[in-house]
Amino acid sequence: MKLSLRGDYALRALIVLAENYGRGIVRIQTISEQQDIPKRFLEQILNDVKSGGFVESRRGIAGGYQLARPPEQITLATLIRYVEGALVALPPDTEIRKGGRPDSNQLAIRSVMQEVRESILKVLEHITLADLAERARKYRHDDASLDYVI
Repeated sequence: MKLSLRGDYALRALIVLAENYGRGIVRIQTISEQQDIPKRFLEQILNDVKSGGFVESRRGIAGGYQLARPPEQITLATLIRYVEGALVALPPDTEIRKGGRPDSNQLAIRSVMQEVRESILKVLEHITLADLAERARKYRHDDASLDYVI
């Protein structure tokens, strides 16, 4: 599975909102600078996830975005499905037929790919934005504790 740039930016922006959940509105400029996401593209992404019910916005000088519900209630599967569409696409049945009959090699490959798809879905359905934000904090902390001496 591969995320598009749009999907990657959406997740990164929502991690920032998850880390700030309960602290109020986060300015789009802050997210843009912190995550190095072009502001115009970020505005489009956040408006899109707003229409999906993931974030709320406030206009004006003190405006910005915040999560519409707790980060523990937003799974990566739900968010990625909304932003990207199908999580892991499988080839249509018509592609595994030769002369009107299913090709056994292609059926075998398809069955493995279905198992891979199910495994990916299980992982994404059990990881929330809160989990992702916690991982980000951990990685930041691990990076900060490294001592570079030459």
